[in-house]
Amino acid sequence: MKKIILISGVIFVAGILYAQNYRTFHDFEVYDIYEDVFDLARLEGKKVLVVNTASKCGLTPQYEELQSLYEEYGGDNFTIIGFPANNFNEQEPGTNEEIAQFCQINYGVSFPMMSKISVRGEDIHPLYRWLTSKAENGKLDTEVSWNFQKFMIDENGKLVGFVPPRENPRSEKIIGWINGS
Repeated sequence: MKKIILISGVIFVAGILYAQNYRTFHDFEVYDIYEDVFDLARLEGKKVLVVNTASKCGLTPQYEELQSLYEEYGGDNFTIIGFPANNFNEQEPGTNEEIAQFCQINYGVSFPMMSKISVRGEDIHPLYRWLTSKAENGKLDTEVSWNFQKFMIDENGKLVGFVPPRENPRSEKIIGWINGS
């Protein structure tokens, strides 16, 4: 009986420590494309697709599919957030203002765009360190392999998984996740 109580106590304490050690997506603040603070806690209750973007990449036309996805599913239960990054062959050289203009003029982007950040390397943004490190997110280790990698965040701010850059934003995996299937 003592063993059962001891084991139960250890499991209980381990569960508490596990829950306390991992931050959620909602614990971060970032800057939007206009340099205003964007508290990710305001997205509690929504599924969020986080995408690192670039305007001079062969995958840049994915903006069109992302916008279409946002128009169809965006609202109270789902949103998309774009994070411009210049980590891959300098394919996002513009300023935040230039990026915002490019997205609006060429793709009519209306989903939230954030300030340009680094998504890998020594200067990786803390949010992307969380997205890519199991030690921080409690789910998985991965690297951002290229522009337009898509991370899926659940309503509670937990990382669910990711979709590789070349996979279309309207893939069955993403649509199924949005719809809860």
